[in-house]
Amino acid sequence: MAIQFNILEIGKPGDPTAPKKFYARPISSGEITLDNLVDDISHASSVTEADVYAVLQSLVREIPKNIARGYIVRLGNLGSFRLGSNSLGSDTEEEVNASNITRTRLLFHPGSKIKAAMQNLTFTKVKV
Repeated sequence: MAIQFNILEIGKPGDPTAPKKFYARPISSGEITLDNLVDDISHASSVTEADVYAVLQSLVREIPKNIARGYIVRLGNLGSFRLGSNSLGSDTEEEVNASNITRTRLLFHPGSKIKAAMQNLTFTKVKV
């Protein structure tokens, strides 16, 4: 099934005088919740809904716990999670400390099967 997209006219950030350009933006088809995933996974296997839910909730608890301990969390074909950050620059190495870190974020790198699936996506333009 093709992913629908619409078209947005967007100006250059920080330069209101720059000419605007048109960009394709994917349209969400809705949401899949944890409960939806639990139901789908349990019906596709011999694992009960309660067991699937318990495992996924444990995963949600374990990923940030291990990121906070400095680990990269590798989940096989699913991919990996690691910590990323932005920081302020300093003139010397000695001036750099933890207060230079201005933002942290969780980075996800998809595994090979997910990457392959993302390369095979198709798109359909939505008629306005």
